[in-house]
Amino acid sequence: MAKEPKAQPTAREQMLRGSAWMTAGSILSRVLGAIYIIPWRIWLGAAFLAANNLFTKGYNIYSIFLTIATAGVPGAISKQVAHYNAMNEYRTGFRLFRQGAIMMGIMGLVSFALMWLLAPWLALNDAALTQVYRSLAWPLLIIPVMSIMRGFFQGYNDMAPSALSQLVEQLARIIYMLMMTYAIMVAGNHNYVDAASQSTFAAFVGAVFGLGLLVLVFISRRHKFRDLADQSLDQVQISTPHILREIVEQAVPFIIIGSGVNLYYLFDQYSFYPMMQSHWVTSMTQLNSFFTLFAGNANKLIMIVISLAVAMSSTVLPLLSGAKTRGDDKAIAEQLTNILQLFFIVMVPCAFGMAAVAKPLYVVFYGYDHLGIAILVLSAFVAVAMGLFTILAAALQGLFYNRIAIYEMLAGMVVKVILQWPLIFFFNVWGPLLATAAGMLVSSVLMLYSLHARYRFRIRQTGRRLLGIAAFSVLMAVVVFGCVQLVGLVVSPDRALGAVIALLVAVPIGVLVYGYAVLKTRLADMILGQRVARLRAVLRMR
Repeated sequence: MAKEPKAQPTAREQMLRGSAWMTAGSILSRVLGAIYIIPWRIWLGAAFLAANNLFTKGYNIYSIFLTIATAGVPGAISKQVAHYNAMNEYRTGFRLFRQGAIMMGIMGLVSFALMWLLAPWLALNDAALTQVYRSLAWPLLIIPVMSIMRGFFQGYNDMAPSALSQLVEQLARIIYMLMMTYAIMVAGNHNYVDAASQSTFAAFVGAVFGLGLLVLVFISRRHKFRDLADQSLDQVQISTPHILREIVEQAVPFIIIGSGVNLYYLFDQYSFYPMMQSHWVTSMTQLNSFFTLFAGNANKLIMIVISLAVAMSSTVLPLLSGAKTRGDDKAIAEQLTNILQLFFIVMVPCAFGMAAVAKPLYVVFYGYDHLGIAILVLSAFVAVAMGLFTILAAALQGLFYNRIAIYEMLAGMVVKVILQWPLIFFFNVWGPLLATAAGMLVSSVLMLYSLHARYRFRIRQTGRRLLGIAAFSVLMAVVVFGCVQLVGLVVSPDRALGAVIALLVAVPIGVLVYGYAVLKTRLADMILGQRVARLRAVLRMR
């Protein structure tokens, strides 16, 4: 008796599976990227704030160069490979990948040279910052090629290689930076500038290992790819110049949109100091501390939350592109509804939960600082606006509305620029965060309107479910905050040990409260599907 063909996963199942892989990889990577702060801070000692300031400024500039170096090609490749795969033109997808890889190698060399040569000018002739910028030029040689390989796998809705390579890359980076920081600050010459520059050079070491894993996976699957190429219809005949032009046409919008969040950070880096000094009388040392609190310390922690949105956007891009190619508007509307509701059911409780445990969380990583803790609370909610912008921009790009995505991103950036000075004038160090939230929300509202006008996804249903998610998140946050306060009656959360105990007690309770609420009301079933219903049956919840 012939075997029945295996049922193909639905779009929702593909999205959930892909999101699970990308979320796991991103969260583990971000958590590791935050945990290293603890030994790093201890070994740097009194030089921690100064070193972290260099680290933060270095990565703000590096992120822009990295976006240019990758030229938006990984996202474009993911989108175009999914597009041709939906047409059963696998061979054309492989040609895109090969030509894109060559282009990425060249872009990496050019970006490396530019960052190295422009480092003194970008650092305003600060020797320490120049050293850090040049240490970050090296990863630009490798990461573009690594990124395009991730985009190729994602075009097949195969998120596991990308997720695993992120994890390997982060592990290698952290091991190297901690080894070098210990060697310099504990056993060596105690030069914090050298420690900071070696910590940033660690991005190159991580990239080598991440690329190595992707190459091994590609080699192990070469027979599968060859079989798919043999089944290709080969009805699309395009020349190499056409392929390169197609890559560039799709890549440019990804450069602009991909730079969105980084442009906000870069604007903060160059505007914060003169704007603060023009009204608030303070020293450069104090300004460095303020900048590090919101752009460095808080940002590292909220990136754990934002990584969820980045993971989801990587998953939704090829799915929407494939549906668009097939002309299936109903599937597009359903996928937009699914991704928005999945985003809210995960991101909203994460933001409320992080705000509720902000004090012990900040103390564990950075030590007690009243202002730093307060900034982390606000940053946790700003992260939701950033995440929503990331998801919606990816959706517009996946549906080939690149120009709309760019205009609406720029509209939000204009709002940020206009509001920056008055908000700093009235709210001091809080101003940049409030301006960022306003800009991201303006872009997100415009993008939501554009998507809904074209595909009429279930915005009212999403709104109702968001109200339920928000209510359960507030309940969870109140319970979690109460747990932190109760633990504080026994051990002080102002110290590392008390903070760790508070987190170990409060976080699991928060997960249980929120999990019980969304399972008991069947809200999780509505958003995540029948697998959650089976989980509720296992837990004997009616």
